[in-house]
Amino acid sequence: MAVQVAVCGPAECTERDWDRAHETGRLLAGRGAVLICGGHGGVMAAAAAGARSAGGTVVGVLPAADRSAAGPDLSVVLPTGLGQARNNVIVHAADAVIVVGGSWGTLSELALAMRAGRVPVVQLGGWLVHDEDGRPVAGIVHATDPADAVQATGLWQ
Repeated sequence: MAVQVAVCGPAECTERDWDRAHETGRLLAGRGAVLICGGHGGVMAAAAAGARSAGGTVVGVLPAADRSAAGPDLSVVLPTGLGQARNNVIVHAADAVIVVGGSWGTLSELALAMRAGRVPVVQLGGWLVHDEDGRPVAGIVHATDPADAVQATGLWQ
C-alpha cells in the first residue's frame, strides 16, 4: 500500500509558500507517496501540481458535495459535503501531515493532526503555535525547506 501524505495550507498563499508546496508535492510523488489535499487553490493547488508534474497521484478531499470546484491537477476527487469538517478526513487519511504556510483552516488541520497524535506533523513556514508560557508547542517538527519537510516525516528513514 502506498504511503499517503497530506499537504495542508491556505487557499490564498504567498509566492514563497506556492514554491515550497509545489516542490514538496514533487518530492513526495518522487518517493511514490499519494498526496492528499483539500483540492482547491493556493498551497493545495501548488502541491497537487508539483505531485502531478512528477507523475504522482493526488487525492482532493473537497468541502462541497459536488466536484465543480475541484482543482485541475487532482487524480481523485472526493466531494464530502462536510464543509471545513473535511479537514478531519484529510488528516486522518494521512500517514504524515505537512503544513505549508498559515491560515485558520490550516491551523485547524495542524490541530486535528496533533490532537490525534498518530502521525508525524511537519510545519514549513506559517503560523507558530505557543503554549501559555510562550514556548513552541512540542511535537510539531519545523522544517527549513521542502526536502527537509519530506525527510522530517520519517516515512523513508
